[in-house]
Amino acid sequence: MRKKEDRKDELVDLLNEFLKTGDENKITQYLISHSNLPGPRGNLELAQQFSEVIEEFSSKEPERLWNLCLRLTEISPDEAPVNDPKEFLPFCGTCGIGAIGSVSSAHFQKALSRLRALAKDSRWRVREAVANGIQELIRKQERRTLRELEDWIERGNWLQMRAVAAGVAEPALLRNEGTARLALALHKKIFAKILSPQERTSEDFKTLRKGLGYSLSVVICATPKEGFQYLHRLMDSEDRDILRIIRENLKKNRLIKNFPDEVDSIEKSLDSKAKPRTG
Repeated sequence: MRKKEDRKDELVDLLNEFLKTGDENKITQYLISHSNLPGPRGNLELAQQFSEVIEEFSSKEPERLWNLCLRLTEISPDEAPVNDPKEFLPFCGTCGIGAIGSVSSAHFQKALSRLRALAKDSRWRVREAVANGIQELIRKQERRTLRELEDWIERGNWLQMRAVAAGVAEPALLRNEGTARLALALHKKIFAKILSPQERTSEDFKTLRKGLGYSLSVVICATPKEGFQYLHRLMDSEDRDILRIIRENLKKNRLIKNFPDEVDSIEKSLDSKAKPRTG
């Protein structure tokens, strides 16, 4: 516990120094050196602490911190490819963008716009940071954020839809019944897009399909009655991608342990659809 507190204290000192001198080199070097990259798992705890400190400082210097985080997000995949320690900088910057937008009304729309652009980043860690940023915005400005996310679905691409699905699939947020129902409504809009005449052969679509393979189960756990009813309706489409997504969600322990009868019923329906027709 002390180590985590020490890290946060160090971030506070580094940001204070940045605000005094304008020199961001020390804080970027600190983030790089503690990134845990290369490796299978970046330092998510440090990224969260960075986001928290950015949020705390935003009441004093929102514009300067915004510009700092913006510059971090502008570090390109060529300069900071996947698993390079420098990749941690755009990851943290993206989380910081969400934190600032959540508490600064002057930066809310700018934060959503920047997160929307970053949702298309080629680096999966940056895309995960977008989901984290969306969650920060929902925590502080729920209705406004969820309304804006509808446009990501209506006029966005597959990766932006994936960001919406991952962003709203956070159990802590879905404890609120209203939020959970809105999260399910957003998923329904995404599935409607999938069933509309669009290409589904790209890597971007595969990324969305993979994300929906877990996010839907999170939302259904929070809205079980309506959620399982919706799964039954989705099966009626007999769409191969849709059925694949449903099967992936049925493998998740959160559904198997909490709703075994419902899972069994849907699995039997899926199996019957998979059987070859005779006659």
